[in-house]
Amino acid sequence: MVILSRGKCGLSKCITRYLVAMAAADLMVVIVVALLDQTNMIHKYSRLLIITPICALTSVLRVATTGCSVWLTVAFTFDRFIAICCQQLQIRYCSERTATVVIVVVTILCCARCIPVYFAIEPYSIIDHVPWGCIFIAGYYTSSMWKAFELIDSILTPLLPIALILLFNGLTVRHIIAANRVRQSLRNNSENQKDPEVENRRKSMVLLFALSANFILLWMPYVVSSVNWQTQNYFYTDRYMSNPTYILQQLGFMFKFLSTCTNTCIYILSQRKFREDLKKGVKFVLTLNGHCCK
Repeated sequence: MVILSRGKCGLSKCITRYLVAMAAADLMVVIVVALLDQTNMIHKYSRLLIITPICALTSVLRVATTGCSVWLTVAFTFDRFIAICCQQLQIRYCSERTATVVIVVVTILCCARCIPVYFAIEPYSIIDHVPWGCIFIAGYYTSSMWKAFELIDSILTPLLPIALILLFNGLTVRHIIAANRVRQSLRNNSENQKDPEVENRRKSMVLLFALSANFILLWMPYVVSSVNWQTQNYFYTDRYMSNPTYILQQLGFMFKFLSTCTNTCIYILSQRKFREDLKKGVKFVLTLNGHCCK
Protein backbone atom coordinates (compact mmCIF):
# COMPACT_ATOMS: atom_id res chain seq x y z
CA MET A 1 0.00 0.00 0.00
CA VAL A 2 2.86 2.37 0.81
CA ILE A 3 4.66 1.64 -2.48
CA LEU A 4 1.48 2.06 -4.52
CA SER A 5 0.53 5.29 -2.73
CA ARG A 6 3.82 6.87 -3.80
CA GLY A 7 2.59 6.73 -7.40
CA LYS A 8 5.96 5.73 -8.89
CA CYS A 9 5.05 2.30 -10.24
CA GLY A 10 4.14 3.50 -13.74
CA LEU A 11 0.43 2.83 -13.16
CA SER A 12 -2.41 5.26 -13.79
CA LYS A 13 -4.09 6.97 -10.85
CA CYS A 14 -7.25 4.97 -11.55
CA ILE A 15 -5.47 1.61 -11.33
CA THR A 16 -3.48 2.76 -8.31
CA ARG A 17 -6.67 3.75 -6.49
CA TYR A 18 -8.22 0.31 -7.11
CA LEU A 19 -5.08 -1.58 -6.08
CA VAL A 20 -4.67 0.42 -2.86
CA ALA A 21 -8.31 -0.26 -1.97
CA MET A 22 -7.93 -3.96 -2.77
CA ALA A 23 -4.75 -4.16 -0.69
CA ALA A 24 -6.51 -2.42 2.22
CA ALA A 25 -9.41 -4.88 2.02
CA ASP A 26 -6.96 -7.80 1.91
CA LEU A 27 -5.16 -6.45 4.97
CA MET A 28 -8.47 -6.21 6.84
CA VAL A 29 -9.19 -9.85 5.96
CA VAL A 30 -5.86 -10.86 7.49
CA ILE A 31 -6.51 -8.84 10.65
CA VAL A 32 -10.16 -9.75 11.16
CA VAL A 33 -10.24 -13.34 9.90
CA ALA A 34 -6.77 -14.71 10.59
CA LEU A 35 -5.96 -12.88 13.84
CA LEU A 36 -9.19 -11.88 15.56
CA ASP A 37 -11.39 -14.79 14.47
CA GLN A 38 -9.67 -18.03 13.43
CA THR A 39 -6.54 -17.84 15.58
CA ASN A 40 -8.45 -16.74 18.66
CA MET A 41 -10.99 -19.51 18.08
CA ILE A 42 -8.21 -22.10 18.28
CA HIS A 43 -5.88 -20.66 20.93
CA LYS A 44 -8.27 -18.49 23.00
CA TYR A 45 -5.61 -15.82 23.61
CA SER A 46 -8.24 -13.13 24.27
CA ARG A 47 -11.40 -13.82 26.25
CA LEU A 48 -12.70 -10.36 25.33
CA LEU A 49 -13.14 -11.45 21.70
CA ILE A 50 -15.35 -14.36 22.82
CA ILE A 51 -17.99 -12.11 24.42
CA THR A 52 -21.07 -12.41 22.22
CA PRO A 53 -21.48 -8.77 21.04
CA ILE A 54 -17.81 -8.55 20.06
CA CYS A 55 -17.85 -12.05 18.59
CA ALA A 56 -20.92 -11.15 16.52
CA LEU A 57 -19.28 -7.92 15.35
CA THR A 58 -16.21 -9.91 14.31
CA SER A 59 -18.44 -12.27 12.33
CA VAL A 60 -20.01 -9.32 10.53
CA LEU A 61 -16.60 -7.82 9.78
CA ARG A 62 -15.40 -11.20 8.50
CA VAL A 63 -18.19 -11.34 5.93
CA ALA A 64 -17.89 -7.63 5.09
CA THR A 65 -14.11 -7.61 4.53
CA THR A 66 -14.24 -10.77 2.43
CA GLY A 67 -17.07 -9.31 0.36
CA CYS A 68 -15.19 -6.03 -0.14
CA SER A 69 -12.08 -7.86 -1.29
CA VAL A 70 -14.03 -9.99 -3.77
CA TRP A 71 -16.20 -7.22 -5.22
CA LEU A 72 -13.32 -4.76 -5.49
CA THR A 73 -11.60 -7.42 -7.59
CA VAL A 74 -14.72 -7.56 -9.78
CA ALA A 75 -14.81 -3.75 -10.02
CA PHE A 76 -11.13 -3.66 -11.00
CA THR A 77 -11.70 -6.40 -13.61
CA PHE A 78 -14.59 -4.40 -15.07
CA ASP A 79 -12.44 -1.26 -15.14
CA ARG A 80 -9.75 -3.11 -17.14
CA PHE A 81 -12.45 -4.45 -19.48
CA ILE A 82 -13.68 -0.91 -20.17
CA ALA A 83 -10.13 0.38 -20.64
CA ILE A 84 -9.25 -2.31 -23.21
CA CYS A 85 -12.52 -3.05 -25.01
CA CYS A 86 -14.59 0.15 -24.81
CA GLN A 87 -12.50 3.03 -26.07
CA GLN A 88 -15.41 5.49 -26.10
CA LEU A 89 -16.16 4.92 -22.40
CA GLN A 90 -12.54 4.74 -21.32
CA ILE A 91 -12.01 8.48 -20.88
CA ARG A 92 -15.19 8.97 -18.86
CA TYR A 93 -15.15 5.79 -16.77
CA CYS A 94 -11.46 4.98 -16.23
CA SER A 95 -10.72 8.00 -14.05
CA GLU A 96 -9.59 8.51 -10.49
CA ARG A 97 -12.93 10.09 -9.53
CA THR A 98 -14.97 7.18 -10.90
CA ALA A 99 -12.68 4.69 -9.15
CA THR A 100 -13.20 6.50 -5.85
CA VAL A 101 -16.98 6.48 -6.26
CA VAL A 102 -17.01 2.78 -7.18
CA ILE A 103 -14.81 1.87 -4.21
CA VAL A 104 -17.01 3.80 -1.76
CA VAL A 105 -20.24 2.32 -3.16
CA VAL A 106 -18.87 -1.24 -3.11
CA THR A 107 -17.66 -0.84 0.47
CA ILE A 108 -21.00 0.56 1.69
CA LEU A 109 -23.03 -2.15 -0.04
CA CYS A 110 -20.81 -4.95 1.25
CA CYS A 111 -21.09 -3.63 4.80
CA ALA A 112 -24.85 -3.08 4.53
CA ARG A 113 -25.60 -6.62 3.33
CA CYS A 114 -23.81 -8.04 6.40
CA ILE A 115 -25.98 -6.27 8.98
CA PRO A 116 -28.55 -9.15 9.20
CA VAL A 117 -25.72 -11.51 10.21
CA TYR A 118 -25.38 -9.66 13.52
CA PHE A 119 -29.02 -10.38 14.39
CA ALA A 120 -28.72 -14.05 13.41
CA ILE A 121 -26.23 -14.74 16.22
CA GLU A 122 -27.00 -15.59 19.83
CA PRO A 123 -24.81 -16.51 22.86
CA TYR A 124 -23.51 -20.06 23.19
CA SER A 125 -23.77 -19.74 26.98
CA ILE A 126 -24.42 -17.11 29.65
CA ILE A 127 -22.14 -17.13 32.70
CA ASP A 128 -22.71 -14.60 35.50
CA HIS A 129 -25.00 -12.60 33.21
CA VAL A 130 -22.25 -12.32 30.60
CA PRO A 131 -23.01 -13.80 27.14
CA TRP A 132 -20.18 -15.93 25.73
CA GLY A 133 -19.58 -17.41 22.30
CA CYS A 134 -21.47 -17.10 19.02
CA ILE A 135 -23.87 -19.53 17.41
CA PHE A 136 -26.67 -19.01 14.91
CA ILE A 137 -30.15 -18.65 16.35
CA ALA A 138 -32.30 -21.77 16.53
CA GLY A 139 -34.40 -20.92 13.49
CA TYR A 140 -31.52 -20.02 11.20
CA TYR A 141 -31.44 -23.38 9.40
CA THR A 142 -35.21 -23.88 9.36
CA SER A 143 -36.61 -20.40 8.68
CA SER A 144 -37.44 -19.74 5.03
CA MET A 145 -36.36 -16.11 5.47
CA TRP A 146 -32.87 -17.05 6.64
CA LYS A 147 -32.60 -19.75 3.97
CA ALA A 148 -33.42 -17.12 1.35
CA PHE A 149 -30.83 -14.79 2.89
CA GLU A 150 -28.18 -17.52 2.80
CA LEU A 151 -29.05 -18.35 -0.82
CA ILE A 152 -28.76 -14.70 -1.87
CA ASP A 153 -25.52 -14.37 0.08
CA SER A 154 -24.07 -17.44 -1.68
CA ILE A 155 -25.00 -15.96 -5.05
CA LEU A 156 -23.49 -12.57 -4.22
CA THR A 157 -20.30 -14.21 -2.94
CA PRO A 158 -18.86 -16.07 -4.75
CA LEU A 159 -21.07 -17.37 -7.59
CA LEU A 160 -21.89 -14.02 -9.19
CA PRO A 161 -18.32 -12.64 -8.86
CA ILE A 162 -16.92 -15.80 -10.47
CA ALA A 163 -19.35 -15.45 -13.38
CA LEU A 164 -18.59 -11.74 -13.82
CA ILE A 165 -14.81 -12.20 -13.68
CA LEU A 166 -15.03 -15.00 -16.27
CA LEU A 167 -17.29 -12.84 -18.47
CA PHE A 168 -15.19 -9.66 -18.37
CA ASN A 169 -11.85 -11.44 -18.73
CA GLY A 170 -13.24 -13.63 -21.52
CA LEU A 171 -14.49 -10.59 -23.46
CA THR A 172 -11.18 -8.81 -22.85
CA VAL A 173 -9.15 -11.77 -24.11
CA ARG A 174 -11.38 -12.08 -27.17
CA HIS A 175 -10.88 -8.39 -27.93
CA ILE A 176 -7.10 -8.72 -27.54
CA ILE A 177 -6.99 -11.74 -29.87
CA ALA A 178 -9.05 -9.93 -32.51
CA ALA A 179 -6.87 -6.81 -32.23
CA ASN A 180 -3.71 -8.91 -32.58
CA ARG A 181 -5.01 -10.55 -35.75
CA VAL A 182 -5.82 -7.18 -37.30
CA ARG A 183 -2.43 -5.78 -36.31
CA GLN A 184 -0.54 -8.78 -37.69
CA SER A 185 -2.45 -8.66 -40.97
CA LEU A 186 -1.53 -4.98 -41.41
CA ARG A 187 2.15 -5.48 -40.70
CA ASN A 188 4.54 -6.29 -43.54
CA ASN A 189 7.49 -7.26 -41.37
CA SER A 190 9.24 -10.60 -41.50
CA GLU A 191 7.96 -13.48 -39.41
CA ASN A 192 11.05 -13.50 -37.20
CA GLN A 193 10.64 -9.89 -36.13
CA LYS A 194 8.69 -9.56 -32.91
CA ASP A 195 5.96 -6.98 -32.43
CA PRO A 196 6.31 -5.33 -28.96
CA GLU A 197 2.61 -4.40 -28.90
CA VAL A 198 1.56 -7.99 -29.60
CA GLU A 199 3.94 -9.25 -26.91
CA ASN A 200 2.45 -6.84 -24.37
CA ARG A 201 -1.04 -7.96 -25.26
CA ARG A 202 -0.02 -11.59 -24.94
CA LYS A 203 1.35 -10.91 -21.47
CA SER A 204 -1.93 -9.21 -20.58
CA MET A 205 -3.84 -12.30 -21.70
CA VAL A 206 -1.66 -14.58 -19.58
CA LEU A 207 -2.17 -12.28 -16.59
CA LEU A 208 -5.96 -12.29 -17.05
CA PHE A 209 -6.00 -16.08 -17.31
CA ALA A 210 -3.87 -16.34 -14.16
CA LEU A 211 -6.17 -14.02 -12.19
CA SER A 212 -9.33 -15.85 -13.28
CA ALA A 213 -7.92 -19.33 -12.67
CA ASN A 214 -6.52 -18.35 -9.28
CA PHE A 215 -9.82 -16.85 -8.12
CA ILE A 216 -11.94 -19.79 -9.27
CA LEU A 217 -9.65 -22.59 -8.06
CA LEU A 218 -9.28 -21.11 -4.58
CA TRP A 219 -13.02 -20.56 -4.19
CA MET A 220 -14.04 -23.96 -5.58
CA PRO A 221 -13.49 -26.03 -2.35
CA TYR A 222 -15.71 -23.61 -0.45
CA VAL A 223 -18.41 -23.78 -3.12
CA VAL A 224 -18.33 -27.59 -3.12
CA SER A 225 -18.46 -27.82 0.69
CA SER A 226 -21.32 -25.29 0.81
CA VAL A 227 -23.35 -27.35 -1.65
CA ASN A 228 -22.73 -30.67 0.11
CA TRP A 229 -22.87 -29.50 3.70
CA GLN A 230 -24.60 -26.47 5.13
CA THR A 231 -22.11 -24.15 6.80
CA GLN A 232 -22.25 -24.34 10.58
CA ASN A 233 -20.25 -23.08 13.56
CA TYR A 234 -18.20 -26.10 14.61
CA PHE A 235 -15.55 -26.06 17.29
CA TYR A 236 -12.04 -27.34 16.67
CA THR A 237 -12.30 -30.72 18.42
CA ASP A 238 -10.89 -34.15 17.63
CA ARG A 239 -14.28 -35.69 16.91
CA TYR A 240 -14.69 -33.44 13.87
CA MET A 241 -11.10 -33.49 12.61
CA SER A 242 -11.59 -37.09 11.45
CA ASN A 243 -14.61 -36.13 9.35
CA PRO A 244 -13.67 -35.70 5.63
CA THR A 245 -16.57 -33.30 5.09
CA TYR A 246 -15.38 -31.14 7.97
CA ILE A 247 -11.83 -31.16 6.59
CA LEU A 248 -13.17 -30.11 3.17
CA GLN A 249 -15.14 -27.31 4.82
CA GLN A 250 -12.08 -26.00 6.68
CA LEU A 251 -9.94 -26.22 3.54
CA GLY A 252 -12.67 -24.25 1.77
CA PHE A 253 -12.48 -21.54 4.43
CA MET A 254 -8.68 -21.43 4.22
CA PHE A 255 -8.54 -21.17 0.41
CA LYS A 256 -11.41 -18.68 0.36
CA PHE A 257 -9.62 -16.27 2.67
CA LEU A 258 -6.34 -16.90 0.85
CA SER A 259 -7.96 -15.90 -2.45
CA THR A 260 -8.70 -12.42 -1.11
CA CYS A 261 -4.97 -11.66 -1.12
CA THR A 262 -3.52 -13.52 -4.08
CA ASN A 263 -5.14 -11.64 -6.98
CA THR A 264 -3.81 -8.29 -5.80
CA CYS A 265 -0.34 -9.78 -5.28
CA ILE A 266 -0.32 -11.45 -8.71
CA TYR A 267 -1.22 -8.21 -10.50
CA ILE A 268 1.12 -5.98 -8.52
CA LEU A 269 4.13 -8.31 -8.65
CA SER A 270 3.77 -8.55 -12.42
CA GLN A 271 4.67 -4.84 -12.62
CA ARG A 272 8.42 -4.31 -13.09
CA LYS A 273 8.59 -0.89 -11.40
CA PHE A 274 6.70 -2.17 -8.37
CA ARG A 275 9.16 -5.06 -8.01
CA GLU A 276 12.05 -2.61 -8.18
CA ASP A 277 10.53 -0.38 -5.48
CA LEU A 278 9.81 -3.45 -3.36
CA LYS A 279 13.46 -4.54 -3.57
CA LYS A 280 14.57 -1.05 -2.58
CA GLY A 281 12.19 -1.10 0.38
CA VAL A 282 13.48 -4.49 1.56
CA LYS A 283 17.08 -3.30 1.25
CA PHE A 284 16.21 -0.15 3.20
CA VAL A 285 14.75 -2.19 6.05
CA LEU A 286 17.60 -4.73 6.11
CA THR A 287 20.43 -2.19 5.92
CA LEU A 288 18.74 0.41 8.18
CA ASN A 289 19.83 3.28 5.95
CA GLY A 290 18.43 5.06 2.97
CA HIS A 291 21.45 5.07 0.68
CA CYS A 292 20.31 2.01 -1.27
CA CYS A 293 16.96 3.65 -2.01
CA LYS A 294 18.44 6.62 -3.84
